[in-house]
Amino acid sequence: MSALLRSHLCAGIRAARPFGTGARTCYQVPQLPACDINPQPYQGRVYDELLALRRRHLPPWMITYYRQPLLLHQGRGQWLWDSTGKRYLDFFAGIVTVSVGHCHPRVTEAVKEQMARLWHSTNVYLHPGIGSYVERLCATLPPPLQVVYLVNSGSEANDLAMILSRVHTGNHNLITLRGAYHGTSYTTMGLTSISAWKFNAAISSGCHPVMCPDVYRGLWGGSKCRDSPVQTLRTCSCPSDQCQAREAYLAEFQEMLKSTVPHQLAGFIAEPIQGVNGVVQYPRGYLREVSEIVRDRGGLYISDEVQTGFGRLGSHFWGFQSHGVMPDIVTMAKGIGNGFPMGAVVTTPEVAGSMSEAWNFNTFGGGPLACAVGTAVLQVIEEEGLMEKAESLGNDLMMQLSDLRHDFTIVGDVRGKGLMVGIEMVVSKESREPLPGLEMNEIWEDCRDMGLLLGKGGIHQQTFRLSPPMCITQEDINFAIRVLRQALERHTKRGRGPA
Repeated sequence: MSALLRSHLCAGIRAARPFGTGARTCYQVPQLPACDINPQPYQGRVYDELLALRRRHLPPWMITYYRQPLLLHQGRGQWLWDSTGKRYLDFFAGIVTVSVGHCHPRVTEAVKEQMARLWHSTNVYLHPGIGSYVERLCATLPPPLQVVYLVNSGSEANDLAMILSRVHTGNHNLITLRGAYHGTSYTTMGLTSISAWKFNAAISSGCHPVMCPDVYRGLWGGSKCRDSPVQTLRTCSCPSDQCQAREAYLAEFQEMLKSTVPHQLAGFIAEPIQGVNGVVQYPRGYLREVSEIVRDRGGLYISDEVQTGFGRLGSHFWGFQSHGVMPDIVTMAKGIGNGFPMGAVVTTPEVAGSMSEAWNFNTFGGGPLACAVGTAVLQVIEEEGLMEKAESLGNDLMMQLSDLRHDFTIVGDVRGKGLMVGIEMVVSKESREPLPGLEMNEIWEDCRDMGLLLGKGGIHQQTFRLSPPMCITQEDINFAIRVLRQALERHTKRGRGPA
């Protein structure tokens, strides 16, 4: 009997996956929060045919999630429907991309209106949308960050930031953090410091990774280090005005500079919170002090806000603001367009003026459609109070997740800010050894079966990533917690690990 058929026969009782034993146990599946959207019936090609076409014509490095990849059909708000009509709560937001909700009516209407008027115009011409958009975007940023160049993706934005820093300073070497993800283009792959995203080919030179100041898994860390409602379980005797972990990581940064790079730098790039590496947070004050060290060597500080920007962190619109630091360049994408391919680089007039020696042209960046989408997204974030919502709901989410950490030994760490949250899974709290991939996948698949979509991250893929659209509700938070708790209980009953 198929799992799908069995789920219908159980009428709300879903069969657990029979990992290794061949036996099945029925569990009461948490009920999804109410939704007043009636999805349209799926009328496309059948699942097996589409899967075969993908395998035949798309490259093998295009990974899919889950044993049986989802065939998504429709989305609205925080909800997604597959081709069978099953509804899912999207807690990964298209990889931290859907900021205001799938198919938000305001954004959808803006696209329709603009498409009926003018689809495309390159930036060699004027059109009203781009002026209005960059004015509204710059209003969210502190001066002198007031010069905008629009592109199509985060990789493009970070690629341009590399050029800007090198042209402006006249220097070549850039510092990045281990565990960083800044793109997979030829140049940005040099900045990305996760081996799973690197090919065995020559990549751009002059990019140097330094130890990531991870206060949970790194060499140093304690219970007062990070800007999060939930701290690590590592002990800490630091006074209130001094973080020993921060000082140790800064000393390591200085040692790397002495041994690895020339005295003059082009810049340092960092995410305010590492996303792909599993929502890794640094000690308070680390980025501020590193930026001063880099500037003393002639370099610029670049803040990669591709995942942390546009209010997702709740307390501030931009992640760098929560660190009390001022960047020279800010890169952004993903949430900027709520799923529309769009990115931007924002910098100072002084840095922007350095590029006048040659032309830089982007065919689609800043086109009428992109600017209509971007403007609508900013309006929705402001009018619906989504930043404030991200802070309050994110705090509640993390506090409820901290209860799971207390109840299950395999939940090693809960961290994050706003609606950018990580749950690091371990064999035991004492060892902090990453939970094996098979066990991670079992829990992950169980959550999917119960209607909750999560991401994964970390060097060892040991961290569940929770970054839902900012339109979620308290009921959605409570449902996600119930699903996670049941998935962890199932893991315990399988004999994989004690509670």
